[in-house]
Amino acid sequence: MRLEAALETLIDGVKPVSGLETVSLEDSLGRVLAEHIVSPINVPSHDNSAMDGYALILKDLQSHDTLPLAGQSLAGHPFSGEIPAGHCIRIMTGASIPKAADVVIMQEQTETTDQGIHFLQKPEKIGNNIRKAGEDIPEGSQVFTPGRKVRPQDIGLLASLGIANVTVYRKVKVAVFSTGDELKLPGEPLGQGDIYDSNRFVIKAMLKKLDVEIIDLGKIPDDKEALRKAFLKADQEADAVISSGGVSVGDADYTKDILDELGETGFWKLAIKPGKPFAFGQLPNSVFFGLPGNPVSATVTFQQLAAPALRHMMNQQPVEKVELTLHTQTQLKKRPGRRDFQRGRLVYSESGELQVMSTGHQGSGVLSTMSHSDCYIVLAEEDGDKQDGDLVKVQLFDELLQ
Repeated sequence: MRLEAALETLIDGVKPVSGLETVSLEDSLGRVLAEHIVSPINVPSHDNSAMDGYALILKDLQSHDTLPLAGQSLAGHPFSGEIPAGHCIRIMTGASIPKAADVVIMQEQTETTDQGIHFLQKPEKIGNNIRKAGEDIPEGSQVFTPGRKVRPQDIGLLASLGIANVTVYRKVKVAVFSTGDELKLPGEPLGQGDIYDSNRFVIKAMLKKLDVEIIDLGKIPDDKEALRKAFLKADQEADAVISSGGVSVGDADYTKDILDELGETGFWKLAIKPGKPFAFGQLPNSVFFGLPGNPVSATVTFQQLAAPALRHMMNQQPVEKVELTLHTQTQLKKRPGRRDFQRGRLVYSESGELQVMSTGHQGSGVLSTMSHSDCYIVLAEEDGDKQDGDLVKVQLFDELLQ
């Protein structure tokens, strides 16, 4: 199955969660909004100065270039009353504009004299250096829509509106386990033929960036009954189940048999590299994503396939991939037939042109090249080898791999 068809099947096959929660602003980071946010106030709430200087009535400078000082306006301590005609008010950045004042002149364009403030330059128009009430956000305007994942700057914006709590969708629950007798945990000694379980750690790290609730079921041995019990437990506790390994065609790869027994297989193989043996299916109470056992394949398929489906399940607005067309600095080997996600790194040529280069060996078990990369070099199904200097499509790593 081609990648686009697989993504369409995934999105159609997962149901967004409907549960809602009200959380404090401080606890909203990474959560998905379930409500329209409408500004209850003007931002800024009042006309204020964009800089330190002097507020005055512009027409008073038509016949005079020196005006006596009548007071001051500080942030939180505004000038009381209306500015007297023929006078100026000392004003600080963010302070309220006194009544009748229609311009602010920055202090660098003034001199203090015995007669008052001497203005070295006259502004060309009314309103200079004044930020109008509601200039940033008018009262009653829509700020955010449902489906937005709250970022740090969003929290600052919500705080500026005086909003203390927001309604969000409940967190999606994701159960994770890896399969294989050969797997050992970091810190354990390796026996003959053993390897460390890296997949579950990278998957959990990406799930944390998605901000879901993780149910870690550990590593499951190559035993059909043990794997069945893991599937049943995961299906009862989670909205989505993710396994790593056991989706190939070996004698001890039981995942597909159990998925067919307990639920239904959506698709099993993809026309991508790395990541051909990726599985998707339905369990009685959850959806299932079966990632390949090779670490790069597991990482790529999670980011390209499982993550968009989980974002849809979270009710999050789709995340657009950032793609560029760049010259490659290295030769790229490719056989026509599957879409290839080769690991790459952005570099600059001697002339300052942004280009891309391969980070080395592209085997699906070579995780080190993933750590040295910041993008994929995406080669289409029909592409063959690329030579140094050829144009290629580059897809920047998203938040999950940054």
